[in-house]
Amino acid sequence: MKVAASILDCDFLHLSDQLSAVVAAGADVIHLDVMDGHFVPNLSFGVPLARAVRSAVSVPVHSHLMVTEPEWLIEKFLPYSDLVVFHIEATELPDQCLETIHAAGKAAGISLNPGTAVESLKPLIADVQEVLVMSVHPGFGGQEFSDESPGRIRETARLIQKVGSKATIAVDGGINPSNCRLVADAGAHMVIAGSAIFRSKDYAATIKALKCP
Repeated sequence: MKVAASILDCDFLHLSDQLSAVVAAGADVIHLDVMDGHFVPNLSFGVPLARAVRSAVSVPVHSHLMVTEPEWLIEKFLPYSDLVVFHIEATELPDQCLETIHAAGKAAGISLNPGTAVESLKPLIADVQEVLVMSVHPGFGGQEFSDESPGRIRETARLIQKVGSKATIAVDGGINPSNCRLVADAGAHMVIAGSAIFRSKDYAATIKALKCP
């Protein structure tokens, strides 16, 4: 299991130090939660911070665009991202989003919220590199993991196998060492954790536990 550290809960006054610390502690990916205050009821950060993060780490950077009409923002984040994820609920132009990401030579991901049918991914899933299953309603860090999530992960895994996609599955929302095994057993390849890592006293121990060794 890979672990992505979401910086939403980090101390931005010491961003560089915290990035270095989580990477040294074993984080495989740095995850950027980009929120617009429309698609989700919160604002986070934009391109300048993505640029700063990209210059500070050598591990992959994944940008998760929780924004309405992501087709207008994708190009701005591509230079600083190895993978860009957009929400299927947020756009009427998913094919255009995928084309823009792939034309830049980057990996593409699609995310879906709790309550969105997994089957809605079927027309697109063959062309994505990652499916991000939200295990909370997006917009805020520190929420409680939804009990329905393992079933949705298994359903996503079955769909991926059915269509012959090579997409991996990531899970975001309420992830911690006590539930990561449920996520792994359901078929996820990566967990995204923010508060579980940055509010812990030992980053390395927490990340090791999240990897479900």
